[in-house]
Amino acid sequence: MFFFYILFPIYIDYSSTSPLDPRVLEKIIPYFYYKFGNYSSKNHIFGWTSYNIVENCRKNISNFLNCNSREIVWCSGATESNNLSIKGYSLFYKNKSKYIISIKTEHKSILNSLNYLIIEGFSIVYLKIKGNGLIDFKNLNIFLNKKIILLTISYVNNEIGVFQNIFFLSKLCKIYKIAMHLDCSQAAGKVFLNFENIKLDMVSISSHKIYGPKGISLLYIRRKSNIYFKPLLHGGGQENNLRSGTVPTSLILGFYESFNLLKKIFFFENLKIRNLRNIFLIELLKIDSLFLNGDIKYRVPQNLNISFNFIEGESLIISVNNIALSTGSACASNILESSHVLKSLKNSNFINSSIRFTFGRFNKLTDIYFSLKVLSFSIYKLRKLSPFLII
Repeated sequence: MFFFYILFPIYIDYSSTSPLDPRVLEKIIPYFYYKFGNYSSKNHIFGWTSYNIVENCRKNISNFLNCNSREIVWCSGATESNNLSIKGYSLFYKNKSKYIISIKTEHKSILNSLNYLIIEGFSIVYLKIKGNGLIDFKNLNIFLNKKIILLTISYVNNEIGVFQNIFFLSKLCKIYKIAMHLDCSQAAGKVFLNFENIKLDMVSISSHKIYGPKGISLLYIRRKSNIYFKPLLHGGGQENNLRSGTVPTSLILGFYESFNLLKKIFFFENLKIRNLRNIFLIELLKIDSLFLNGDIKYRVPQNLNISFNFIEGESLIISVNNIALSTGSACASNILESSHVLKSLKNSNFINSSIRFTFGRFNKLTDIYFSLKVLSFSIYKLRKLSPFLII
């Protein structure tokens, strides 16, 4: 009876996306039907209602993040927010300098934006990464060698879940007058964010990572930084000409409601998820020949990235039909190549044998124990078939 109330398949892939919280869905349904007005329509009550909702959401989210409401720009997702930050900012200031700093373990939306800028004549300087996924600060003289205009980095890595020392990096950027962009897609809901304490210039946050609707994100642009952008989209001039396009009222409301829920349950939710993850890790470590990728101390509670020796990661995923898992970033899951993140970790020996386990709001203890039972059996079965191991 212990496993009687398990819902299949069990979802342990919350870093790729999170389900829309039913409490959020309930709030936004009317705005798909009879409160459907266009934010930019100023001639009737439908437009006025939409405008008031959007601006109230902007103000309330800014209160949660401890910033000014005029510092928030709506975008369609973290990919667009990152592109606007990196390409829009760099192209505007290209006559000042063409040197940008990042790291090689970044999300594809950052790395491919940087690859585009290389074609435009920019030079990308990558900070060194230690074996645990954290930045090696021994080579910081790199800041002195070139006239850098931008540092772009993720607060939390999307594959191995480690978080960087962005407090130190932000202070360093202020000393050398370098603009700093932070992708907080994987950090929101897992790490407490206060933009007044962390002096950042640009921040990207996505709704669907915090149990909100897909298709909406925000880009925070610090007003005191007095920075400008070359727009990537041209149209009606919405969002102060930074991001043209019809403003999606229903999605923005869902984004706000997900923040509102988070504010109430942030501490207890993270405590619960940390306990589930620790139980999972302790039990899983009873299996031989496992390797944890990334630092365990400087890591968000939702993430585990584990390599299973003598097993292909894809084979293990296929063998556990009732559990939704991934080998890495969902944005790169259709590309048959090894993880660029794990390749950058010098001590990651079993790159193609790695599985990313990410836990979330709706996971239960029964999910953990059932998953452990199924995984243990599948690992034993696959290793028995392996030509490199005799059991």
